[in-house]
This record gives sequence, C-alpha cells and structure tokens, in this order.
Amino acid sequence: MPQLHTQEDMTTKNSPVVVWFRQDLRIRDNPALLAAHQTGQPIIPVCILDDESSGEWKLGAASRWWLHESLKALNDALEKKLCLRAGPAQEVLKDIIKKSGATAIYWNRCYEPWRITRDAGIQKTLTQAGMEVHTFNGALLFEPQATRKSDGTPYKVFTPFFKNRYLRKGNEPRRPEKAPKDLSLVSHKGVALKDLTLLPTIPWHKKLAKHWQPGEAGAQARLKAFLKKGLHGYKEGRNFPDRNNVSRLSPHLHFGEISPNDVWHAAKHVMSQGGMRTDGETFHSELGWREFSNNLLFHFPNLPRKNLQTKFNAFPWRKDEKALKRWQQGRTGYPIVDAGMRELWETGYMHNRVRMIVGSFLVKNLLLHWHHGEDWFWDTLVDADLANNSASWQWIAGCGADAAPYFRIFNPVTQGQKFDPDGKYVRRFIPGLKKMPAKYLHNPWEAPEKVLAEAGVKLGENYPKPIVNLGDSRERALEAFSRLA
Repeated sequence: MPQLHTQEDMTTKNSPVVVWFRQDLRIRDNPALLAAHQTGQPIIPVCILDDESSGEWKLGAASRWWLHESLKALNDALEKKLCLRAGPAQEVLKDIIKKSGATAIYWNRCYEPWRITRDAGIQKTLTQAGMEVHTFNGALLFEPQATRKSDGTPYKVFTPFFKNRYLRKGNEPRRPEKAPKDLSLVSHKGVALKDLTLLPTIPWHKKLAKHWQPGEAGAQARLKAFLKKGLHGYKEGRNFPDRNNVSRLSPHLHFGEISPNDVWHAAKHVMSQGGMRTDGETFHSELGWREFSNNLLFHFPNLPRKNLQTKFNAFPWRKDEKALKRWQQGRTGYPIVDAGMRELWETGYMHNRVRMIVGSFLVKNLLLHWHHGEDWFWDTLVDADLANNSASWQWIAGCGADAAPYFRIFNPVTQGQKFDPDGKYVRRFIPGLKKMPAKYLHNPWEAPEKVLAEAGVKLGENYPKPIVNLGDSRERALEAFSRLA
C-alpha cells in the first residue's frame, strides 16, 4: 500500500491535521475538534457526503434539506473553511491527506452498522499507511459497547438499562467542554455546498424553513427556549400535542449540532434551581430512550429490517397500496391520525404521542408492515435517525425489545379526546374541521347531519370517511396476532 505521507512529514509540527465532521456539526463540546486543536497544528475541517456507503439508508429528503442548512451554518462558524466533498469516504480522505500532507485525522464515532463497518475499514487503511487516527465519543452519553448487563449481554428492557447505567451514583455523564478559541483553520479545495445537491428540485422544503433553525446556534436557542418555557410541566404536558412541552431537540441531536451531554447538564442545572426535579428526571429518561435505541442498534445491527422477536416473521401482514397512500397523505378519516400525518408533511416533524397513534393505526388497524412506516418516516422526518426510527417502529409493532404488547392498540378517537380535548392540534393541521364542535371533532362520522352542515363538513368530499371500522380492524389484528402464539 503506498504511503500517504513520509515519516519526515509526520515530525513536522506545522503539518495540518484533518477533522472529519460527520454527525457532530458543532464547535462546542466536540471532542475530536478539541483534541485536534490541542495539538497546536493547523486543522483542515472536512465533511463528506457518502451516499454510496450508506446503501438503503441514504439520507431521506427532509434530512438532506436539514443537512444543507446545517453545513451552511457550520461553514460560517469555521470561517468558511469547511472542505465539502462527495463520494466514498475512504477514497475522499486518502485524496485529501495525500494532497494536504496531513499527518493525523480526528473524528467522532458514529454507531449505525454501515458507518461502523466503513469507519473500521478506513481506520485500518489509514493506520497501515502511517497515518495517526484518533476517534472519540461525541454522540452519546455512554458508548453502547460499554453498556451491558452484569452477565455481559446487552440490555433489552429500558428500565434496568437506564437505572443501572445512567442513574447509578458515580455514573454521571461527562460535563460538556466549551468551544475552543482561536482555531487554526486551513482551507482545502472541495466543492460548493450547492454541488452536493441536497436540496430538492421542487422547493417544497421552503415550508420546513418556517419551523426550524438548523445549525449549532439554532440548537442552543432551542435548548434555552425549552428549558425556559417547556420543561416546567414536562412530565404530563409532553403527552399533549398542542402544548409547548416537548424539546424539539431531536434533529439537532441527530446531526450533532448539540451534544447530549450539553442537554443533560443544562437540564440538570435548571432542575436544581427551579423546583422541577420530576419534570427534569422525566426529560432525562427521554434522553435515555435515545441511548437505549442506539444500544439496541449497536448490539442488534439488523434492527432496521428484522423483527427482534422472530415469531413475528410469520405475521400475516396485508398489502394495500391505496390504504398506505391514504395513511401517508393524512386521509384516513380519523382526525388525530390525519393531523399527525399532515403535521409531518408540513413541518418535517410529528409530536411523539401522535407518532405512537399513527404507528399503531398503520400496523394494527390497517395491518400494514411496520417497514412502510419506517420508510415513510425516514424520508419525511427532519429528525430521521436509524436507531430511534427502527427501535420505535419495532416497539409500536410489538416485535421489538421492551415492546408494547401487540394487543395494545391505540384507539385514535379516545386518544384524540384525551390528549387533544379542545381540538387545537387537529384544527391547526386540518382547517376543514375547524368549525366542528369538540364533541364530534375526533369522530365526525357520528355527528348529526345538521352539525356537519353547520361546520361545513361533507364526509367523503372535503373530509374522508373512515378507512376502516375501529372495532372490526381491532378484532382482525388480534386474530392475526393469535396465530403467532
């Protein structure tokens, strides 16, 4: 294998080092960037769009928009010296190293199976070529390979996982580091951001921009706003989609615009001062679910496609393209389901309680494979994350680790009445139902003709009739499940 640089180059203090940005698009609390800065050598910041190595998990459309905006923000923070490239990461890095004379490379580890495989190969190749390779944990509070039960096996149940790893005395996540000052950055020839073609040709993404501020500054602003206005009442309020009690930090965490350590300790600080311990502990547990999902994916790399509970391999899923399309478009005739799907299409996001409702409706009432939901969310969510997405869909389908029992079928009418009692959420995303009285808002097909007429609702015309009967579809799902026992 040809040398990428000479031994003499390695001893040159002024030779540059590469910092490879991936899912850590930030300056603050970035372990790889900080370690490179501490060498005193000039830094070449690099980000590579590697669509070839990712296979079927190439970024979805909404995520590509977010990445475009986040890279723009990161480039500004790095004095417009971020080298952008596209292609197989190993080949791109070898080219950059050879042409720049870099003596070392620094990156923060990622934990998707395809990235682990690719990165291990890159590390081996570069090390054999005489390159110093330094990797760090910048994405999780604790690394999955270090989080196992006492018998050495991985956790499959959340509560003991979180209690024994995250709440045990002396196990507190490390404190975040401040952004390094006076970075010595050098440019290396790359491509323009527009040449990565992350934005769609039809400008549907402009509606997303109304709801989000991608980038590190946006992440910090979102955290500050949540701690100020959303953490109080979080334990109960997070279940109501019309309330301001969810953090909406998930896309920022996925792209690494803020570290989980930063979020954990910021919440802890507010808890200690504001009498919000219970709310803060509940929020910490939600960060724990993110960790749990990543642990599952690490230890069970087939999680995105294969049932953890293998008995579900024989489940009699239906095939119904028309029903799937109606679910995707928010035209099922069940307002809380349709509002959630329309929120997703409009904002690139969906409230977590509603994600559970629409997920249950797809796999249980429609009896369509959870892969369909996983794929749709992957393409349309700005916070699409392989670990969270696959673990959550397996959870709602009942086939995953620590899963909801299959017979737990969310009733979209009662869920809507309980968690959107005034209909603020439904009315926001389904304007055609604005005038429906709350009594019939979540079950408009039961409203008298006079009520429908006064509300301007014509079922089957300007709002669809129910796609399935809830009672019948529930019995069908339970009967299908009973075949697996």
